[in-house]
Amino acid sequence: MPASLEAEVTYNKNIKMLPVILAGGTGSRLWPLSRSSHPKQFLPLLGEQTMLQATLARLEDMEDIDPPLVLCNDEHRFLVAEQLREQGIDNPQIVLEPVGRNTAPAIAIAALVTVERDPEALLLVLPADHLIPDTAAFHHAVEQGRTTAEQGYLVTFGIVPTGPETGFGYIRANPGDGCLTVDEFVEKPDSATAETYLKSGAYYWNSGMFLFKAARILEELEKYAPDILDSCRASLAESARDLDFTRLAPESFTACPNTSIDYAVLEKTEAAALIPLDAGWNDIGSWAALHDVERDAETGNVLRGDILVEDVRDCYIRSEGRLVAAVGVANCIIVETPDAVLVADKSRSQDVKTIVERLKKADRGECNFHRRVHRPWGFYEGVTRSDRFLVKHIIVNPGAALSLQMHHHRAEHWVVVKGTAKVTCGDEVRLISEDQSTYIPIGSVHRLENPGMIPLEIIEVQSGSYVGEDDIVRLEDNYQRIT
Repeated sequence: MPASLEAEVTYNKNIKMLPVILAGGTGSRLWPLSRSSHPKQFLPLLGEQTMLQATLARLEDMEDIDPPLVLCNDEHRFLVAEQLREQGIDNPQIVLEPVGRNTAPAIAIAALVTVERDPEALLLVLPADHLIPDTAAFHHAVEQGRTTAEQGYLVTFGIVPTGPETGFGYIRANPGDGCLTVDEFVEKPDSATAETYLKSGAYYWNSGMFLFKAARILEELEKYAPDILDSCRASLAESARDLDFTRLAPESFTACPNTSIDYAVLEKTEAAALIPLDAGWNDIGSWAALHDVERDAETGNVLRGDILVEDVRDCYIRSEGRLVAAVGVANCIIVETPDAVLVADKSRSQDVKTIVERLKKADRGECNFHRRVHRPWGFYEGVTRSDRFLVKHIIVNPGAALSLQMHHHRAEHWVVVKGTAKVTCGDEVRLISEDQSTYIPIGSVHRLENPGMIPLEIIEVQSGSYVGEDDIVRLEDNYQRIT
């Protein structure tokens, strides 16, 4: 294979390209804003769009491209569906992974789904949480990659490095113009090694973005990782449709090795090729990375929310609600949310994940949930709680309904503060309006619905011997949830 492949942008418009959006992951280094129930890819970290929506928007002006296929965790399915709907994607392909198994199984599933419909289709694999400010440069790189992928190569997009970064893996490519042949993939280096990589000019950051024919990646998986492919075939064959989602069979998918596509195929294949990409890329993998993207040129600060500072430099300070004041500090990360505050040295921002690990070990809810918890019918926010009572602010979207359910250990009092509620309690069904209330005794079968055209807001007071979220027995649910 030549050291440099043809760089001319002349792809076959009859071959469709399907974006495959990888939307799994928890983004633990961006805690307390990113949590397992609502991770960074679903948050508006930069501007008004979430990271997922920005990834989708980046594709809107591209030619000869199909609507995306999104792979995500089961618990995030309604977040994904709603954010796609907001982007104007009304009939999305969403595949639910019962557990996280890295990129090789996810890409294998996407390829298997695609070849059944179009054996010639290309897959453009994109993580949902990357920043790429220069959209034109990204489009040009993809167009270059299409011509190479159509020839049967497995294309990866290598980021032109801007510094001796130790947080990324690297790819060494042979010198040339346009699309380059890959010499080797290397792990995250130490500082001295990263400096030599940068000076050589032959190394690129591994972006985790790829472009190849669906049939071609399956051939290489069959050759280098047949166990992954066998597990994915079995899981897809036993999959089920659930509303707008394809739910993979959990047993066979869980048995699949937890491996990246780099390790499973690209480090071994002779068909790997690289397109250099210089588009301001950043994977926003830590608070320090987010600071670098937004920092003020004069002070070095990033101040988001209700912030008051005096003699503060090179800090990232973010408030999600309360006033945050800082005096005489430098190189700090300060992030306030309603139920947790993070203070860290900016140089230690990668270590935030250790706090999340400690919260998990202590079985603390702050690692999983925000005070605002999103549900397919709307959301709720915790107001206050003790061992025997819990107060929530509940918002139900127009036309939406909670499950028909009952509780073994708690009673509930509902007060409507906005809109009209349709309340089922036992055999009784009635409407209650603003400033009216109702009582749900322990053990009563009940349901809350919003029959109106505006969001329904209620205050719920739970009382009883146990007020945990797992004290719910669902008898009927519009969203087919079991728990």
